[in-house]
Amino acid sequence: MNIHEYQGKSIIKKYGARIQEGYVAESVEEAVEAAKRLNIETGTKWWVIKAQIHAGGRGKGGGVKLAKSLDEVRELASQILGMRLVTPQTGPEGKIVHKILIAQDVYYPGESEPEEYYMSIMLDRSKDSNVIVYSPEGGMDIEEVAEKYPDKIYKEWVDPAVGLMPFQTRKIAFAFGLSGTAFKEMSKFVSSLYRAFSESDASLLEINPVLKTSDDKILAVDCKTAIDDNALYRHPDLADMRDLSEEDPAEVEAGKYNLNFIKLDGNVGCMVNGAGLAMATMDMIKLAGGAPANFLDVGGSANAETVEAGFRIILKDPNVKAILVNIFGGIVRCDRVAEGIVQAYQKLGEINVPIIVRLQGTNAEEGKKIIDESGLKVYSAILLKEAAELVAELVRKAG
Repeated sequence: MNIHEYQGKSIIKKYGARIQEGYVAESVEEAVEAAKRLNIETGTKWWVIKAQIHAGGRGKGGGVKLAKSLDEVRELASQILGMRLVTPQTGPEGKIVHKILIAQDVYYPGESEPEEYYMSIMLDRSKDSNVIVYSPEGGMDIEEVAEKYPDKIYKEWVDPAVGLMPFQTRKIAFAFGLSGTAFKEMSKFVSSLYRAFSESDASLLEINPVLKTSDDKILAVDCKTAIDDNALYRHPDLADMRDLSEEDPAEVEAGKYNLNFIKLDGNVGCMVNGAGLAMATMDMIKLAGGAPANFLDVGGSANAETVEAGFRIILKDPNVKAILVNIFGGIVRCDRVAEGIVQAYQKLGEINVPIIVRLQGTNAEEGKKIIDESGLKVYSAILLKEAAELVAELVRKAG
């Protein structure tokens, strides 16, 4: 589950990390009041107006602006709220901005210039460890840094059973060339971030940039956070941070029926039980010359309701030219799935795309008979290769 910048900052602040302070606003008036409040609390006279969407590259798309007066706060807030923000991570369709963060300007003048660093924490499955990725080239896309300055990307692996050790936080601070107060601040900052990552069951915690201010404070200017969905039952407070308006509506609807759904860019809808079988099905569709339009795992307890929901979700995609249903009857009986398909087809009314159904396993023959005798525009197949080739042929005929 992705969350907004202001929500991620609230988490790491709870664990002791210093952040760029700010308040979220959903209207122009709230933005102005937030700016006034920050002026009183932090003394800031300039404010950063930041669009809150689940995507990076907001500044490049015009979603991050500096306001030097309350009038500018009002003007920029009115421009950013409601805009369709297009970034390299949103795709050409962009995302509508419903919330903005009014944040203090932390690039205040001093005896030394502020410095920007990059830092993220994630799981490295290849080493069965968490890894802290960090670089002195903060403020840039990490992909660009890796391409231009690969020698400036550092990694520190942490055994989850042992935890982050003090010598590792010092090693990171040394790598940034810090000393004195800034060195101690960075060590504390890294320790706080790791605790936030670990205890929140996060799958990603990315700060870009981490800022060293002119008076040697270390703070997070941005915060990208993803929480492991499977751990949300342990964190009801974090589950409440979910913003459904930022998620794909089809994926949200699928979640209501406990369906695992991910939209893709192809033209063949897939409905499968089991993640491994779903991946194999998509591979076969690709090999046959088609292109999967989605990943949809109905799980081991598929019934008429879940099958109907799956069809409804798949058919909302105008790019879908055919649907392949591939069910292995282990826990679930194929005849029950077949009955569910027929009931769903009849309930949804006329379906204008061909449906190919492959049933294998428990009561597969009975299931195939139900499909064949239904009188509906549904094709049945025995082999997965046969089903994939039939799908590809029907898609080609549909143009």
